Amino acid sequence: MNKIQNMNEQNNDRLKQKILLVDDSELIWKILGEQVRSLGHIPLWAANGMSALAMCKKENPALILLDIMMPQMDGFEFLEYLKGNPALKKIPVIVVSGHDGTDRVVKGIELGALDYMPKPVNTHILAARINAALSARLLAEREERYKLDLEKYNLTLEDRVRERTRELNETKLEVIDRLARAAEYRDNETGLHVVRMSHFSHLLAIETGLDEKTCELILRASPMHDVGKIGIPDHILLKPGKLDPDEWTHMKEHARIGGEILSGGKSELIQMAETIARTHQEKWDGTGYPLGLREREIPLCGRIVAICDVFDALTSERPYKKAWPEVDALGLIEAQKGIHFDPDLVGAFKKIFPKVLEVKEKFSDSQLPRGNPLTAQPKRGHAVPGMIPDRKS
Repeated sequence: MNKIQNMNEQNNDRLKQKILLVDDSELIWKILGEQVRSLGHIPLWAANGMSALAMCKKENPALILLDIMMPQMDGFEFLEYLKGNPALKKIPVIVVSGHDGTDRVVKGIELGALDYMPKPVNTHILAARINAALSARLLAEREERYKLDLEKYNLTLEDRVRERTRELNETKLEVIDRLARAAEYRDNETGLHVVRMSHFSHLLAIETGLDEKTCELILRASPMHDVGKIGIPDHILLKPGKLDPDEWTHMKEHARIGGEILSGGKSELIQMAETIARTHQEKWDGTGYPLGLREREIPLCGRIVAICDVFDALTSERPYKKAWPEVDALGLIEAQKGIHFDPDLVGAFKKIFPKVLEVKEKFSDSQLPRGNPLTAQPKRGHAVPGMIPDRKS
C-alpha cells in the first residue's frame, strides 16, 4: 500500500472525489472500495446499471469503475445510456471485467469507456489509471471554466487572457503525458522510448521544412502513438512468447483503437495525436495497417513517426532482444526506403543522424533516476507488429 499512498501524496492538490463502483458482487465492491479509500477518495456502490444511473444523477461521481455482466441492465446498456445523456456523458468510465475478450474490450471503448482493466485488478495499475482518468476530467472541467471566463473578459485584457491560455496549455500537455503513461503501465518495456522518439520526430519534422507550430505539435502528440495498447487484452499484450497469427491480428488493432480513443478532439494537438496513432503503422508500399495506405496517402506526421519509432525500437534493449548498434539500425532503415518508409524522409533522417545520436545519449535509459515510474525494468513484452524486427519471425 505504500506505493499507492505515495502516488496519492503526489496528487495532494486534487480534492477527494466520489468514485462509483458498479458491480453485482459485494466481494468485488469491498476490494475495490478499499483500494479507492487508500487513494483518498470516496467509494460509492451500485449493483446494476439501473441503480448506477440513479446514483449518477444523485451523486455526480467523478469516475465510474464498471463491470459488464450484471442483472437488469448490463455494462454495455449502461454505457449507451450514460454517454447519450448530456448531463452525465462527461463522467469517465473504466471497465473492470473478468470477461476480457477483444470484442468486449473494443465494444466498451467504442461505447465511450476511457479505459479497460481485467480482473483480478492490479492495485498499482488501478491507482495509476484512476489518477489518469481524474486528470482527464479535471482538464475538461478547467476548459469549460476557462471558456466561460474568457467570454466575460474584455478583449483588451490581454495579460489575463495570455495567462489563462498558458495554464490551459500546460494542463493539456500534462494530461497528454498522463494518458501516455497510462498506456506505458500496460506495456512498461520502453523506458524513455516515447521521449526519445518524440524528439527524433521533432528534428525530422524541422528538417522536412514544416512550420514551427506543426513541428511543435508533432513533438507533443507523437508520445501518444501507442495509446491504443490500452485496448489490447493482457493475455496478448503481456504474452512473454511469440504471438500466434490470431493474436497478431488482435495486436494490430492497437492503431485503430488508438485513433478511436483520440477521435473527436477539438484541439489541434489531439487531432494530430489521433492521426499519428492511426497511421504510424502504415507502410510506403501499402502493406501496413490498419488502412493499407500507400505513399503520400499516409499523412506526413505518420510517415515521420514511423521512422523514428522503429529506429528507437531497434536501438533499445528489450526483454526479447539486444539493442542494435545505431549505424546498423540506420542501415536497415535505408534498406527499407521505398518499402516501409518514405524515401525522402529516409534521406532527411540521415542528414539529422548526428543530432539523433545526441538526443539518444541525452535521454538514455541507463541515466534515468531511480524511482521514476518509467524506469521499472520490464519482465515481459513484445514488439508491435510491423516494427522491424519483431518476434513473429
